[in-house]
Amino acid sequence: MTRPFASLLALTLLTAALATPTAQALEGDASAPIQVEADRLDLDDRAGTAIYRGDVRIEQGSMQLTGERVEIQRNDAGQLTTATATGQRAYLEQKPAPDQPLVRAWGRTVVYHVAERRIELVDQAELHKGGDTFDGGYLEYFLDRRVVQARSNAQGVSESQRVRMTLEPEQQDAP
Repeated sequence: MTRPFASLLALTLLTAALATPTAQALEGDASAPIQVEADRLDLDDRAGTAIYRGDVRIEQGSMQLTGERVEIQRNDAGQLTTATATGQRAYLEQKPAPDQPLVRAWGRTVVYHVAERRIELVDQAELHKGGDTFDGGYLEYFLDRRVVQARSNAQGVSESQRVRMTLEPEQQDAP
């Protein structure tokens, strides 16, 4: 097998890993086409990494991930394990379930842990879920459990960023 064909095959397999049901929230997301735009791609078959650089945009169904640099890692079985976006304002959005509001998240670093369906937001972290908003130096959100953990500072970040939140009251049915 020639090297360019092997790299193309590995990229195809890596991209297909994004389509696994555990990586996507909505049923239709798993079968949706994956769109990737970037200025550059560095693929390492042996390490199981693909690094996209330059105004990166990845979309599949309800999931959207953007950043100046996005690194995708897979395990030995070829399954996606993490997607890490970095930049001045890296961004992730996904609809966790049909009956839940869209989750939108920003940070200088956004890490999506696929198997755990967990999002880490580092440095100038911001999370919006429906009318609820959370800001801080570090935020962690578990999509399935709907758990948010927030900290004022994150490892490797010198400036503390106070935790702030706005919670919308639940709507009461009129009698």
